[in-house]
Amino acid sequence: MKSIVTISKFKEGDTIQGFYLCVEKHLRHTRAGDLYLDLTLRDRTGQVQAKVWDKVTEFNEKFSSGDPVAIKGEVDLFMERPQLTVKRINKATVQNYARYGFDPALVMPTSQANPKDMWKEIMAFIRKMKNPFLKKLCQNIYSENKEKLFTHPASVSMHHNYRSGFLEHILSMAKSALSLAPHYQLDVDLVLTGVLLHDIGKLHEIESDYEASFTEHGNLIGHIVIGRDMVRTAARKIKKFPKNLLLKVEHIILAHQGKYEWQSPKKPAFKEALLVHLIDIMDAQMNLMEMALNEDQEEGEFTNRHNYFRIPLYKGVDGTE
Repeated sequence: MKSIVTISKFKEGDTIQGFYLCVEKHLRHTRAGDLYLDLTLRDRTGQVQAKVWDKVTEFNEKFSSGDPVAIKGEVDLFMERPQLTVKRINKATVQNYARYGFDPALVMPTSQANPKDMWKEIMAFIRKMKNPFLKKLCQNIYSENKEKLFTHPASVSMHHNYRSGFLEHILSMAKSALSLAPHYQLDVDLVLTGVLLHDIGKLHEIESDYEASFTEHGNLIGHIVIGRDMVRTAARKIKKFPKNLLLKVEHIILAHQGKYEWQSPKKPAFKEALLVHLIDIMDAQMNLMEMALNEDQEEGEFTNRHNYFRIPLYKGVDGTE
């Protein structure tokens, strides 16, 4: 197989082969009444529109919207943007295409950090905790959910909404917490526990395969209550877990959104809960700004206004002018 070509490398006139995620698939008719497939494809570098004009019925049966696909096609321009004319297409699976270079990470946005390295750092933070109950609580919950944690996003469409984004968000928050909690003379272990567990319910709120979406539990209950229930269940398995300590952990989870209008059941009622909320907000918004800057394709010193902050964002020149 020829080398894999990512969407960001598409150039007019190129014949390409590669692996992409079919985000949208529509069976349509031309004005002449002929069938064609109208596709939206994505990989970790970008998104492109694609068309299937030939063998439409045959290819239509080979894949569905939401599937990763193996494609051979030709790049042309439509309205001054790259568009792919598909010549061959098939559903891509690890079993059938790994030997040709297929990896799920190729077709979906992924954290630039290695999840194994992030996991090791987080485990090192937990091992250094002095409170035996909080240490055991975090160890148990993270160990039980290790496989999901390695790949899970932190949200469906907001901050850290990519593969391994959950670990990236938690690790970044943990580093901030370990710096700020001593500065404010707070219970470091309680703050770190709040950081590690505040969003743990998202492991069941979000279904993350190739496209993240909300589960039935996510839509009907939400990650805050799911996370509180997960912590309660885990704490019951730890002998003589202090009731007041568990109550504080539960409150941090219930209050981490910080505002009733953000669907937070409670507002932070003690300093450790407030700090977890503030670190969460800070890390999420820093990530949203970074993504907006990275994704913008406008020329000039500022992005457009189509971002989370609804303002032109300064891209940052080197200051030599």
